[in-house]
Amino acid sequence: MIVVTGAAGMIGSNLVRKLNDEGYKDIVVVDEFSREEKNRNLDNKQLAARVDRMRFFEWLDENHKFVQFIFHMGARSATTGYPKSVYDELNLNYSKTVWKKCVAYGIPLVYASSAATYGLGEKGYNDDHTVVGDLHPLNLYGESKNDFDKWALQQEQQPFFWAGLKFFNVYGPNEYHKGRMASVILHTFNQIKDTGGMKLFKSHHPDYKDGEQTRDFVYVKDLSKIMFFLMHHRKNSGIYNVGTGKGRTFLDLATNTFKAMGKEPNITFIPTPEDIRDKYQYFTEANMSKLHKIGYDEPFYSLEAGIDDYVKNYLMNNAVY
Repeated sequence: MIVVTGAAGMIGSNLVRKLNDEGYKDIVVVDEFSREEKNRNLDNKQLAARVDRMRFFEWLDENHKFVQFIFHMGARSATTGYPKSVYDELNLNYSKTVWKKCVAYGIPLVYASSAATYGLGEKGYNDDHTVVGDLHPLNLYGESKNDFDKWALQQEQQPFFWAGLKFFNVYGPNEYHKGRMASVILHTFNQIKDTGGMKLFKSHHPDYKDGEQTRDFVYVKDLSKIMFFLMHHRKNSGIYNVGTGKGRTFLDLATNTFKAMGKEPNITFIPTPEDIRDKYQYFTEANMSKLHKIGYDEPFYSLEAGIDDYVKNYLMNNAVY
């Protein structure tokens, strides 16, 4: 059996689809399962069992002999709105227990970290283990992810194979449930559909013009391919960036969303909300050399190709993947 935690979320459900497509049907999905709009991400997928996240460790104690791999994608992913205790419980301490169970039962592990750990990028965007302790995330979510990365690197007892993946700005199907935390592409699509235009955040940084804030946008289907590769690779344990390696502007993103919808661009700018203005990343770009060095050589979706696939095959039809 293969276990996927956070399986009803965007990344988890895309991974389940990838596993199904590759012939893996004996998949145990772990999540909270209380939100119907999120649960539909698991519709039409072949699963062995659904396990509530609060029962997972009890279930694993009873069934570990049958588990071949764990993908730990579950987390409190909202960057605001929760006290530190919630992030400590769900992102840090829960992940520590997953790790310890993998050590005890000899199970390989891939877990979700985040590019939010890099903060403003003062130390660059290099997935070198030596910089992890010097990073300064901008919010409690990023702190919780970095705290676990630091903890993992300090452990003498480790799963025989493990990988922590620093996901950059992920977009793609199965994010309808994410509300404010959904990708800018989904927000752009909805605004264009409702109003005919798109309002992007103004720049409050002298080095960036409005709309030229730059992020490494990575299509969720590429994440699934990387995780599938690591499931078979099972060596070179460590922390890895997962982006495209090429930053693109929000203007690029919005313009290509209009194009995929067959509409002329109509873009205006509004002030960045004050609650995130001082903690806003103006530039991210993953250094992907480490992953490539261990043998991953699949091409990534370009922003143009990813948006075209996402808009035409999913958003236009309100479809899940």
